[in-house]
Amino acid sequence: MSEAALIERIAARGDGVTGDGRHVAGGVPGDRVRDDGIIIPGPNRADPVCRHFGKCGGCQLQHVAEPALADFVRDRVVGGLEGQDVPYGDVRPAKLSPPQSRRRAALTALRMGKQVAVGFNAAQSNQIVDIRMCPLLLPELFALIGPVRELLVTIAQPRRPVKVKLQMLDQGVELILEGVKAEGLDAAMALQDFAGAHNLARFAIDQGEGLEILWQPEPPTMRFADILVEVPPFAFLQATAAGQAALVDAVAEAIGDAGAVADLFAGVGTFALSVQAGRKVYAAEGARDAIVALTGAANRARALVATEHRDLFRRPLVPAELNRFGAIILDPPRAGAEEQVKQLAVSSVPAIAYVSCNPASFARDAKMLVEGGYALDWVQPVGQFRWSTHVELAARFTRRA
Repeated sequence: MSEAALIERIAARGDGVTGDGRHVAGGVPGDRVRDDGIIIPGPNRADPVCRHFGKCGGCQLQHVAEPALADFVRDRVVGGLEGQDVPYGDVRPAKLSPPQSRRRAALTALRMGKQVAVGFNAAQSNQIVDIRMCPLLLPELFALIGPVRELLVTIAQPRRPVKVKLQMLDQGVELILEGVKAEGLDAAMALQDFAGAHNLARFAIDQGEGLEILWQPEPPTMRFADILVEVPPFAFLQATAAGQAALVDAVAEAIGDAGAVADLFAGVGTFALSVQAGRKVYAAEGARDAIVALTGAANRARALVATEHRDLFRRPLVPAELNRFGAIILDPPRAGAEEQVKQLAVSSVPAIAYVSCNPASFARDAKMLVEGGYALDWVQPVGQFRWSTHVELAARFTRRA
């Protein structure tokens, strides 16, 4: 038998990869794999902490020890840049969010008779893994899964999936159920009793005709720096507090002391409000409910934040608008910001802070910026989706003289 091949890295989907390009499910750098597929464990393996690991699609990398997991997150960023031949400066060590820190999740529930399964989908499957433990979620979120399971016995339609959305806000947990039937006064009262008993910040359901808020003792908020935002239902927020802090810190470093900043794809103000003190900020966002929330928060705080409801895919800022700012913050969705980046590449903006949740689209956009005369100074990888192949980052580009 030939010598067992060394697994050198983890591929984007979580497989181990040998030096000759062989993909090995469950392989970890430092393992060796025999010709018959048997893995000889190496020094970078860890014992999975969840009994559902291997079936549940929520995690792919619980078998990877912490140092190798951080290396994977960093290597995903480096691999994307090198794949596009983008010259880069420092790619920093990855910052990983700790276990039990995930503060938002979208689960699926399915009622079969008097039994209800609630959880993530199985890997590469529509089957629901009925989770009885979860080392990802905040304990406050996981504590609700059992009570939600019992509630859905009465209001979930048999064999019809229900979307269960959980998010931690300042006042407590927000719960949204989509695809349920709760008809009549008794059902409505029972749902309100459920919300009160579990101290929910907000409880809303969608029975097929749009979202209906059943319980909201006070407007639920999220704080950015010293400003409170009244967030709309299941507003997009960073997945963990630690991940948000890492990204905000990187953005603040990237924009430096710029006196006027534009935050593009601003959402409800994660970055605009976090960096607004002492400077003027323009914030643009295409989602109407998000920009309304940001506008209200800025007005109440009398912050120097001007907002605009603007579709940046169809109507990106052009150089004449961009050049008014000392720095740009860019935080697009997974597809990236190709049209906006084309305009930035021919602008004279001194600095760009780019936040991305997709190393591939980031590398594509980075290539355009570098070809347009920017230098990629550094990248901060962030692994806030712990044990997942999902990678985020923040980076600084500066205009070359």
